[in-house]
Amino acid sequence: MAGPLSGHRIVEFAGIGPGPFAGMMLADMGAEVIRVDRFPPGPRRAPQGATDVLGRGRRSAAIDLKAAPGRDAAMRLIERADALIEGFRPGVMERLGLGPDDCLTRNPRLVYGRMTGWGQDGPAAGLAGHDINYIALSGTLDLIGRRGEAPVPPVNLIGDFGGGGMLLAFGVVCGLLEAGRSGRGQVVDAAMVDGSAVLAQMIHGFRAGGLWGERGTNLLDTGAWFYDVYETSDHRYMALGALEPPFLREFLELSGLAADVDGRGPVPDAHLRTTWPEMRERVAALVRTRTRDEWAAIFEGSDACFVPVLTAQEAAAHPHNVSRGTFTRAGGVLQASPAPRFSRTPATAGGPAPEPGRDTREVLAAWGFTAEEIGALGSASVIPGT
Repeated sequence: MAGPLSGHRIVEFAGIGPGPFAGMMLADMGAEVIRVDRFPPGPRRAPQGATDVLGRGRRSAAIDLKAAPGRDAAMRLIERADALIEGFRPGVMERLGLGPDDCLTRNPRLVYGRMTGWGQDGPAAGLAGHDINYIALSGTLDLIGRRGEAPVPPVNLIGDFGGGGMLLAFGVVCGLLEAGRSGRGQVVDAAMVDGSAVLAQMIHGFRAGGLWGERGTNLLDTGAWFYDVYETSDHRYMALGALEPPFLREFLELSGLAADVDGRGPVPDAHLRTTWPEMRERVAALVRTRTRDEWAAIFEGSDACFVPVLTAQEAAAHPHNVSRGTFTRAGGVLQASPAPRFSRTPATAGGPAPEPGRDTREVLAAWGFTAEEIGALGSASVIPGT
């Protein structure tokens, strides 16, 4: 059984971070994704082979895009593709003669996906940046952290992947659906500053309704004692997310707080914010009396929303994740399985990422190049030789 994007051909110009993540998402869903790598190869900027988990499920064609024959070869691949994704700074593809106008002239149905931090236009469009910069300027980084402390960068999940690569993949699929109706392609401008702003949409609504204030004082940002992380006696952690009254009651009962185990009186109304600091101290002191795994055993199978904070290795071995196949191994490397799930056309994690240029001749032949044309490109040193 093939994935839901089976039959779609996508050309991915090799990059790092969010671009490869989008390519992985599309390949996991069954699209044929051909990664165009640099030739001759430049410095390695990312993991290679089995450890390049974002590069799984692709074939690689190495082409010298600085040479006219190489650019012509790339354009011939683009002519046969349904979509293209690239993550260069604005203007780079245009200077190569592979910009949207050039490509859509040759392939009017092409969905041209572009991944940048700042977008294709605007005062910052040409500037350098990284995830932390994009989420800072979108206002999203300011939301994350404890009261009175600096914002905490959530590694590079929000800009690069959630607001970047994920939205690029979503945009490409939307473009493919529309092109199927209209017969016309278009450009997808996926900017991490835009995407990270979208991810914070609910908080914008809370703020507009007067329900969100200073960082670290709110319901979901460690302000509330019943939505936070607590250290255990063995210096591990438990995550508490008992927002609704029935779940909170179950937490209080199973933890013993409902019986006033700490001798500090009954538990006050959870939504009286003036009581949050005191209750945080009580919960923190109680959680420190047991190990993480002892607490996990007490709350196993409950609706108390109190669960252990696991490492990636522990998560892969957790019975729930094992049951669902949430993680997999390819080439001996632990990685997440494709998501979401499909009942009839399941997604599949492809094999480990290819070495750059491994499949050049095979790809060119499959996409319509003759043996003579492939040989000429090799002779011209714009693709790897025999």
